[in-house]
Amino acid sequence: MLLKKLRQILAAVCFVSVTLLFLDFTGTIHHWLGWLAKTQFLPALLALNAGIIVFLVLLTLVSGRLYCSVICPLGVFQDVAARFGRRKKKLPYTPSKPMDWLRYGVLAVFVVLALFFHAAAWLDPYAIYGRAAHGLLQPVWMWGNNVLAYFSERMDSYAFYSVDVWMKSAAVFGVSFVMIAVVAVLAWRNGRTYCNTVCPVGTVLGFLSRFSLFRITIDTSKCNGCTLCARNCKASCIDPKAHLVDGSRCVMCFDCLDKCTRGAIGYRFAYGKKEQENERAESGRKQALAGGNRRAFLAGSAVMLASAVSAQVAKKVEPVKMDGGLADIVDKKEPVRSTPVMPPGSRGARNMQSHCTACQLCVSVCPNEVLRPSHKLETFMQPYMSYERGYCRPECTECADVCPAGAILKISKAEKSAIQIGHAVWVKDRCIPLTDGQECGNCARHCPTDAIAMIPSVPGDPGSLKIPAVDTERCIGCGACENLCPARPLSAIYVEGHEVHRII
Repeated sequence: MLLKKLRQILAAVCFVSVTLLFLDFTGTIHHWLGWLAKTQFLPALLALNAGIIVFLVLLTLVSGRLYCSVICPLGVFQDVAARFGRRKKKLPYTPSKPMDWLRYGVLAVFVVLALFFHAAAWLDPYAIYGRAAHGLLQPVWMWGNNVLAYFSERMDSYAFYSVDVWMKSAAVFGVSFVMIAVVAVLAWRNGRTYCNTVCPVGTVLGFLSRFSLFRITIDTSKCNGCTLCARNCKASCIDPKAHLVDGSRCVMCFDCLDKCTRGAIGYRFAYGKKEQENERAESGRKQALAGGNRRAFLAGSAVMLASAVSAQVAKKVEPVKMDGGLADIVDKKEPVRSTPVMPPGSRGARNMQSHCTACQLCVSVCPNEVLRPSHKLETFMQPYMSYERGYCRPECTECADVCPAGAILKISKAEKSAIQIGHAVWVKDRCIPLTDGQECGNCARHCPTDAIAMIPSVPGDPGSLKIPAVDTERCIGCGACENLCPARPLSAIYVEGHEVHRII
C-alpha cells in the first residue's frame, strides 16, 4: 500500500509538472522544471544524453518499468483514463497473452521510420502527450489567463497580460487530437493496451524489465487462486492459474499489492528462487507467446492507422480588421520560401529532421509567436519559423533552452547573434516607395544587424525615393524586416532559409 501511494504521488508530481511545461507561455516554469523534459527516454536517446539514458536503463534493470508509471506523461495519462473507465464500466480487467510479435514488429517499423524517414514523432509517448497538451490544453490555459488579465487591468494591476490564442496548424491539431483520443479510448476500455502493444519505448523497457532485480512475484504457498490481483491489473499481465507475472508488461503500478488479503503477491527480489520455479515461469511465458490476442492486435492496428493520418492545412479566409473605420488592414500571409527557416541552434533542416520528436515544447514557449508546426508531409509536425506575427529577437533563446532532443542545441545570446539562419530577399513589385510613392524605410530602421541600407530608387538621383538594399553577409535572418514591413498581404521583403546555418 505504501509503495502504491508513493508511486501515485511521484507520478502526479511528474505529470502535472510536465503538463505545465507545455501550458506555460512565459518561460518561467521552464527555468525550474525544464529538466523534466530531458528525462524522457526517446528525447534523451536522440540527444545522446548518456547520463539520462544510463539512469533510465539502470532504473529499469533494478526496479522494472517505473519509468512508464511515474516519469512518462502518457503513461500516467493512461492510468487516469483507465481509472475513469473502470469506474464507469465497473468491470474487472482480464489477463491476456503477450503479443510480442506485434510489439517487436511495431518497434522495428518505428526504428526504420526514425532512421530513414525521420519520423520519430509518430509513436513517441512523450511527443504524443506533448502535442495534445499544446493543442488542447494550452488554449484553455491562455483563455483563462486572458480573463484574469481583463479583470486585473480594471483593478489597475498588470500582474497578467493578454495573449493571442490561435491555431498554428489545423492538420497537426487534428492528428494530435485523433492520436490522444485513440490512446484514451484504449486505456478507458482495457488499461495499458498502448504501452504493451504499440509503444516503442514500452517495448524496449519491457525487454529490459524481464531481467530486473525487483519484480512483482506470486508466492504459490499463500495464493488461494481468488484472481483478485489479475482482475485489478490494468496491464493484463498476471496469469493467476499459472501464478505468473509477465515482467515485460508489468508497469509497476502496484495496484495488485493491496488487493491480495493473504500477502501472496508482492514486490520482491526476483533472484534466488528455486530452479523449477524459473523453468515453469519460462515455460509459461513461451506458451503465452504461442497464443493470440485479437483485441490487442486490433488496438495496435487502430493506433497505427491513427498515426498515419495527415491532411493538408485547411485554408482559412484571412480576417479583415478595421482601423478606426478608415481603412481595411489585412493580416499578413506567409510567403512561399524555397527553403524553410529553422530556428538558431538547430544547425539546419537536416539536424532538425533527424532529432526532433515534434513534441511542440519549443512552439509552446516561443514568446514571439514565430515557431509553428509544419504541415508538409516530410517534416510533418516539426517546427519551422515564419514571421507573420513576430520576429526572432536576438536576445531570445527560449526554444534552445527547452528542447530535450538535441534538435535545437543550447546557445548563448552572443552565439545566436552570429548565427545566420537565412537572408532577406527584397521584392521590388511590393515595396511601398515604388507602389505608392511614399517614403518608408521601416525594414532598415528595425534591422538589428544594420544589414539593410536605403539607397535612391533612381541611380544618380539622391532626391528620389529610397528603397532597401540587403547585405546578405550581415543579415542573420531574424525576420524583423519581414514582420515590420507595412506591405500587405505579402511583405515586400522576406527571409529565405539556409539548409545549413552559417556563422558570421
